Amino acid sequence: ALCCLLLRCRRPWLLLAPVLPVLARLCGLPPPALPLLDAVATLLTLTVVLCALGSHLLVPFRLAAAACRQLTEALEVYRLLALGLSLWSQLAVPLLFLVFWLVLFSLQLCAFLTSSSTPLTTQSFLFLLLSSAAECCSTPYSLLGLTFTVSYLALGVLSLCKFYLVGFSAFHNGDGMHRGVTEGVTLLLLALQTGLLDLQALQRTFLLSIILFIVVTSTLQSMTEIADPILLALGASRNRSPWKHLRGISMCLFLLLLPCFMAYKIAHFFQLDFWLLILVSSCILTSLQVMGTLLIYALFMVELARAAPLERMDEVIYCVTALSRGLEFLVALSVVAYGAWESLAGQWSWAGAAVLLAHCYLNVWLRARWGWRSLGLRRAAAARIRALPRATRHQLAAGAAGGGGAVGAVDAPCAVGAPCA
Repeated sequence: ALCCLLLRCRRPWLLLAPVLPVLARLCGLPPPALPLLDAVATLLTLTVVLCALGSHLLVPFRLAAAACRQLTEALEVYRLLALGLSLWSQLAVPLLFLVFWLVLFSLQLCAFLTSSSTPLTTQSFLFLLLSSAAECCSTPYSLLGLTFTVSYLALGVLSLCKFYLVGFSAFHNGDGMHRGVTEGVTLLLLALQTGLLDLQALQRTFLLSIILFIVVTSTLQSMTEIADPILLALGASRNRSPWKHLRGISMCLFLLLLPCFMAYKIAHFFQLDFWLLILVSSCILTSLQVMGTLLIYALFMVELARAAPLERMDEVIYCVTALSRGLEFLVALSVVAYGAWESLAGQWSWAGAAVLLAHCYLNVWLRARWGWRSLGLRRAAAARIRALPRATRHQLAAGAAGGGGAVGAVDAPCAVGAPCA
């Protein structure tokens, strides 16, 4: 009865076979007949058990087959990727690594500041920060923590840059291009490539300073990509808000001067070689790009201040852009020339040759091809314009009097006629 109650059996008579000897004795059956009745009860019990096992014999195989199907589905690439992304977002892995590394860095910095062997008077605070960060990169987990920390710092700096230039409207439309991922991945790849984890503390500090210099240069380049279109849009749209213009100009001046200062500092601190020249050239390229943007913005402001528009304004802007790109091309070409000279002088290596080839393709060949293609398109457009018939003063006056729109309203010294589509 207890077994039937616990198992919630709908057919309790199947469990009554062992009770047959007891019921027979209660009914007055003689004791010599009880062993035979017990054997019959045992046989009935075994029969019930065998029938139950036979009816559920395929259940383990069905469960194993279902488990194999689920495992096969889970091992598919897209399901693994979805599972990884789900765990990544739900467990907040980047934030966990960020908090872990910040706590580790804070404890290490406090240990440095309170230690009597490393007083603050004998070492600069920047060196203490770098030393503390280098001490927190001795394991793969701490290196991942530094990677996510740098990524979040870069994201914060880029977000502050957009907020300073545009305001709260910068966060209405999320920009997927600048999320700080590039800076974090750059640091991780450089650390793994250079063997940062295997170095001693002092060597790790100097190597980490160079890696962070590269990361800061990449962040400044991303800030330049944010600030350039905003400043040019202010100049082209004739926006008269002085505060917006002041913010744009101050940000571009900051992006113009800081890379030059960084290039001067690292060239003054380290001995000049091919690798250092690449770092310095990246800073110079950023400054040249910002300088070209400021010159074009100044042309827009000069045209806005004048009563009449400047003649051949598009050609002047094209010449300024071409001059800026030409200077960038010369800087990249000088780096290639120095690297080739250093390789021929005996300081050749496979890593240097690979970097030199990549630099030749990305910064020299692509720039030269873009410049030549731009010049060809410019010359083709100028040839088509020269082939169009010149408009007479009578046609210009007739177009202005007949409501010819903005083109007819402009007081142009010369114009050409184009057929209507």
